[in-house]
Amino acid sequence: MTRNGGRLLVECLVALGASKSFGVPGESYLAVLDALHDTRGRLDYVLCRNEGGAAFMASAYGKLTGSPGICFVTRGPGATNASIGVHTAMQDSSPMILFVGQVGADMKGREAFQEVDYRAVFGSLAKWAVEIDDVGRIPEIVARAWTTALTGRPGPVVVALPEDMLTEPTDAAPLAGPPHIVEAAPAPEAIASVRSVMADAQRPVLLVGGANWTTHGRAALQAFAEESDIPVVAAFRYQDQFDNGSPVFVGEAGVGMVPHVKALIRDADVILAVNVRFGEMTTDGYTLLSVPTPRQKLIHVHASDREIGKVYVPLLGIHAGPNAFAAALPSVKGHWASWRAKARQAYEGAFDAPVQPGSVDMVAVSAWLRDNLPEDVILTNGAGNFTVWPNKFFRFGPKARLLAPQSGAMGYGLPAAIAAKVTFPNRTVVCFAGDGDFQMNCQELGTAMQAGAQPIVLILDNGIYGTIRAHQERNYPTRVSGTTLQNPDFASLARSYGFHAERVKSTQDFAAAFERAAKSDTGAVLSIAISPEALTPRQTLSQMRESALASQKA
Repeated sequence: MTRNGGRLLVECLVALGASKSFGVPGESYLAVLDALHDTRGRLDYVLCRNEGGAAFMASAYGKLTGSPGICFVTRGPGATNASIGVHTAMQDSSPMILFVGQVGADMKGREAFQEVDYRAVFGSLAKWAVEIDDVGRIPEIVARAWTTALTGRPGPVVVALPEDMLTEPTDAAPLAGPPHIVEAAPAPEAIASVRSVMADAQRPVLLVGGANWTTHGRAALQAFAEESDIPVVAAFRYQDQFDNGSPVFVGEAGVGMVPHVKALIRDADVILAVNVRFGEMTTDGYTLLSVPTPRQKLIHVHASDREIGKVYVPLLGIHAGPNAFAAALPSVKGHWASWRAKARQAYEGAFDAPVQPGSVDMVAVSAWLRDNLPEDVILTNGAGNFTVWPNKFFRFGPKARLLAPQSGAMGYGLPAAIAAKVTFPNRTVVCFAGDGDFQMNCQELGTAMQAGAQPIVLILDNGIYGTIRAHQERNYPTRVSGTTLQNPDFASLARSYGFHAERVKSTQDFAAAFERAAKSDTGAVLSIAISPEALTPRQTLSQMRESALASQKA
């Protein structure tokens, strides 16, 4: 059967198991759009408003499902807009494939209209960047892109599609189905070494990261930790990968790391790090473990050999998938029960915080959400000081999920929530957004409306870029510059997109407003009036300024 390149590409994706795609249309890949016309109900195309939002959705989809998020954008501006999602997918270790329209082969190298050298632009952002020049190689390269996105450390792949290649006819057969790739398992001697090192520990810590866990893998890891009574710390924004209700879970090592977690990692004598990419946030700026050789005995387990020893030289490095490793782990016993119990007690105490200044107290709001959200809720957020509430004041049970960017990208929360609602339309999806964060991608409310994928959005509206303002007050007190926002009426904006919307002006009004939002069949936006003083749960904006001024005088 003869078909053009666009149809062959789409048939390959369907065979691999892709069922959702996100994108903004462009003339450079019209042949693909034409083929997608015939795959509705099998490979759906979610029409987005900006390529950055589309790429965020694909990245979040990959993180949520474990299957590559598919994104289609046009050449030049479309590709560069989408680059933020590629960067986020890379730092999140989220499987994703970005397909980008490209100028025709006969025009390449002339700086033709919207021409971009994709290998050069995305070479340092993605796991692999490639261009398909021969229509007959579409099955080969798409299969490799899929496998590359999924295996080792998952991540994004960028595939450029020359326009003339997509319209060229070919008799090449599409792929027949997805590959079955068995996760690498640890050698028996590696497991024996782990047990030996752990058995000699006095203050062990299990550090857990990554999103490519299976239900069985997570259960096996939890069983090991609980039987061994070892405290478990989640890497930055991966606290949903371990049941927070377990007595061994003791907190998250991320931005704004609480003191007891810092102390736990710093004072540990053995750290078993499974599926962890050692980033700045998880290590408190690479200070909790010395570079390159930590004082702690480090056992680093990862599916990618390139992560082992990348920053820290481990005592024992094990190249294995997280689920296979967890399944092979036998429990260990030691004299560290009080070490674990003290850490758990500190974790429980970290939910207590002073009453917040202003008419809406997010400590009380967070407590209500903890008690009332369903067990399979999906929370999303972008970047800003407001993320402390979903990241530090919520307990993720075994069915709950968190979609939050390790890249610290503003504007991620709303697209991620839409992707979650597209994927699981019957689950409650709640997006936390700051007022500045929300306005990075608020146009994607249109995507949600058109796709019928409307989450509940909580906009914490304090009229400032809170994170930058906090740094400003600490470093340049009283010299406010470029951090004050003049905002629209968010409720009116949301209503224009067909959402139920309200302005919440007091703590007492929140519960009833949220219940109305949850009952709405149009999704909802709640604009919550937050005082600028409530910049962090335990220090006000004025206290930051006064402390900085006192330090300057001293």
